[in-house]
Amino acid sequence: MTRGRPPYDDILTPAEWRVVEFVRHGLTNRDIAERLSVSPDAVKFHVANVLAKLGFDSRADLWAWAGIRRDSNLARQETDMQADLSIGPVGQIARTVTDIAAARAWYGDVLGLTHLYSFGNLAFFDCGGVRLFLSEGEGTTSESILYFRVPDVRTAHQALAARGVQFTHAPHMIHRHPDGVEEWMAFFTDNEARPLAIMSQTAPA
Repeated sequence: MTRGRPPYDDILTPAEWRVVEFVRHGLTNRDIAERLSVSPDAVKFHVANVLAKLGFDSRADLWAWAGIRRDSNLARQETDMQADLSIGPVGQIARTVTDIAAARAWYGDVLGLTHLYSFGNLAFFDCGGVRLFLSEGEGTTSESILYFRVPDVRTAHQALAARGVQFTHAPHMIHRHPDGVEEWMAFFTDNEARPLAIMSQTAPA
């Protein structure tokens, strides 16, 4: 009888991938621990293991790493690297709020926006096809981020990088919906170092 962890057909285990995706989205160990309902020490342990496996020196190396988990829809999706880059309409706008419960009530009840879903200190509303993303933070001075829809976040990332666009965070999965649809994003800056992002959804094959 074989003991120990089961083998994974990937460079990272599922638990490590979950932590890596949060790290690549800019979350701290404490934030990640709260999202995963584990201790900060457990997150720190996973991050250390990942850095050792990949030969990286710091978390910043993970931000630029374009690795994709093999069990994702995006990994199974065929890509056309010769296709013209197509930046679509704005798909999401992010805003930081100080009290997520109060903001959820205000945007939903007062403004009458359609509430899509919430989890933790995050809430999403529909604004006529554009998604409003609210996240609770210590202040509201952070600049809003515009998220542009693209057909495939990987090809858009490579095409924009080839044009000299400076990416701060490589493509990474931020959420998998109950129906299997995955949300992918990558972050970059404009000519004045203001934050922007590209986003795409991939459905199960």
